[in-house]
Parts: sequence; C-alpha cells; structure tokens
Amino acid sequence: MGRDECKTMLDALNKVTACYRHLVTALGSTSDSQNLREELKKTRKKAQELAVANRTKLTALLKDKTISKDDRAEYERLWVLFTSSMELLEVDMKRSLEIGQDFPLKVPTRHLIQTGMTGSTTTVAARAMSVQNMKYEADASIDTLDLKDLETEIAQVDQMMEEMEMKVQVAPWAVEAKQEAGAELKSTVSVGNSSVGVISICEEEPKETVEGENGTMKIFVGIIFTAVLLIAGILGYLVINL
Repeated sequence: MGRDECKTMLDALNKVTACYRHLVTALGSTSDSQNLREELKKTRKKAQELAVANRTKLTALLKDKTISKDDRAEYERLWVLFTSSMELLEVDMKRSLEIGQDFPLKVPTRHLIQTGMTGSTTTVAARAMSVQNMKYEADASIDTLDLKDLETEIAQVDQMMEEMEMKVQVAPWAVEAKQEAGAELKSTVSVGNSSVGVISICEEEPKETVEGENGTMKIFVGIIFTAVLLIAGILGYLVINL
C-alpha cells in the first residue's frame, strides 16, 4: 500500500513539474500574457505542495527500521526520482525568474520574441491543476509582484533540498534502476493513448519508411548505371565505325 501511494504522489509531482516546464518555455514569447504569469504561479505552488507531501511520506518510510530490504530499495529508488524532480523544478523556477525580470508585461522594456509558439497555455495549466477550467483572479501587476514571491520560493525550495540531504542520505549511484534507460519509450504496452505511446509508434514507423526508400534508391542507381553503360557502348561503336 505504501509503495502504490508513494508512486501515485510522485507521478502527480512529475506531471505538475512537467507542465510548469512547458509553461516556462512560453515566457518572453508572443504567447506571454498576464494569464500565463498567473498559471505559472499556481502551477509552481501546486508543485511545492506536492513536494512537501512526497518528502514527508518518503522520509517517514525511509526512517522506519522495520521495513523489508525490498521495500527500502524501492523507497530509495523513489527518493532519487523525487530529488531529481525537485532539482528540475528549482532550475525552471530560476529560469522563470530570469526571464520574468527581462520581460516585464506592465512596463515592457523589450519586444516579445517570436518563437513560433501560438495559442493559449490554459489547457496545460488546467492539466497541472487537475481542473477543467482555470480561474484568473490576479491583477495587472502580477508580473512584477510575483517575482518577489518567486525569489522567496526559490530560496525555500533550495533550503528544503538541503534539509532532505541531511535527513535522508541516499546515494543516487547506489540505487539500481528497475528498467533500462529509455525503456518506457520503446514499449507500447499498457500506455493507452498516452504521449509515450504516440512517441513509440512514431519512432517505429520511420524504420519501414527508411528501408523502403533505400530499396528504391538502389533500383534507381542500377537503372542509371545500366543506361550509362548502354550509352558508352553505343558511342564506342559509332567511333569505331567512323
């Protein structure tokens, strides 16, 4: 029961941090807006709430001396995944701060960058918050006021990660992976309509296409080579007769 609960909590954190990273890529672009800044704020706060819940649960389990060896190995593996997710979140929060400072919306200091991204990010934010419709309540000064909160939250996340290292000492290199790197991208089993399944299918199809293209190219080269030989023979015959 503890394993399943930890995996569910970690999956939720990974989903939100992934959505946050996607939103950060729109900062400073023509897709940037007041709504995006509010979506970023809500998403990162949700990520921090999930991070605290994951830390509390995993810390308690890893400190339990009565758990089995297999359970401890699994919790240590989940702990490494959790810390990796936190590191990515911290990196994206710092990047969000830097870009937000360079591209204030209320008093623009430079033109937004045409990155090719278009449309709203509402769907991504709603997925992160697990809601159908996003509600926007922030005022027009969120792009500057939120930067102060973001600086504070970055310091809090950094402090939390330091505390995590002090409370639970798990060496990442000592944790064994349960599957090969990239195995989730190669397998189409039990992925349903997920993006992983789509990626896997898309990666398999080009192989057949490449093989077909190679075969066609060989035939084409053979035809050209035969034609060249025929033309050379005809020219040689004409030269001899003349």
